[in-house]
Formats: sequence, C-alpha cells, structure tokens
Amino acid sequence: MKKLLSFALTFAAVAAFAAGDNNATGDNADVEKHQRVQAKYEKNVWPAFFAISQFPHASDVVGLRLTIPFSTSQENVTGLDLGFWGRSLYMQGIQINLLRNDVVDQASGIQVGIYNSIGHGDLLGIQAGLWNEAFAMRGIQAGLVNVAGEAQGFQVGLVNRAETLYGYQVGLVNVIRSAEVPFFPLVNIGF
Repeated sequence: MKKLLSFALTFAAVAAFAAGDNNATGDNADVEKHQRVQAKYEKNVWPAFFAISQFPHASDVVGLRLTIPFSTSQENVTGLDLGFWGRSLYMQGIQINLLRNDVVDQASGIQVGIYNSIGHGDLLGIQAGLWNEAFAMRGIQAGLVNVAGEAQGFQVGLVNRAETLYGYQVGLVNVIRSAEVPFFPLVNIGF
C-alpha cells in the first residue's frame, strides 16, 4: 500500500510539474506571437486603404492614395492614385497626377498626366499626357510625344518613337527603329 501511495504521489507531482511547465510554455508562446504581430506592424506590411502624401510609411497602398504635393514612400499601389506627383515601384489601377506619374518597374492600368513614365519597366494599359514613355508597352500611348522600347499596340501623337513595334503609329513624326521603313509621316505600321 505504501508503494501504491508513493507511486500515486510521484505521478501527481510529475503531472503538476508538467502542467506548470506547459503553462509557462503557453505563456512564452503567447509572448512570442505578440512580438511577431508587433514586428509586422512595425515593418508596415499591412496595406493602407487611404494614404496622403508620405503617410503612412507602408510599403503597400490598396485603395486611394492622395499625392499632395507628392508621394514616393509607398512601393506598391493598387487602386486610385490622385494628386500632383506620384511615384511607386508597382502600380495596378488608375494614376492621375497633374505633373508626373512615375512607375519604376511595372504598371497595369491607366496613367493620365503631363509626364507619364515607366522608364525601366512594363506597361499594360494606357498612357495619356503630353509626354509618355515606357520601356516595354502593350496598349495605347496618346500624347504629344510617345516613346517606347518594345511596343505592342498603338501610339497616337505628334511624335511617336519605338525601338520595335507590333502595331500602329499615327502622328506627324513616326519612327520604328527596327523596321524596314524606320520613318514614315502620318501613319507607320510595325509587324
């Protein structure tokens, strides 16, 4: 009977010690989880649905960004970008900035402004302004001056220039550098 009582007490002590250790581990897990969530907020990985100029310093904006007077802090903008001067790494949506729309890498959608640039990346959509430029373009450029590296689609303006073009140029000066006829006024066709 003493052995049975001794065994029961030992078993109860081990169970109590294990439960206490699990509780401490659970507390540590909660603290670690809280620290991970806090770190996410500090890194600003959650998207802002409304941004004004440089605030918030989040890397992503989903929704509306007002670039008054300018904005360069958000890297990825999805939605509507309105104001004077907007710059981002990626843009999906509509970018309407009076002075300049500048996307570094890739844009899908519409850019409207005096100067529209996707100088090092790809455009899938429409650029409308006085000066439009894209490294690679699939869509439409409409403005006084349209410049593209590789282009598929239409360029409509006073001066149109493309390194390679699969599509049409309509304007006073039309240049397709890789074409058999690199310059032709009024209408030029690349294929």
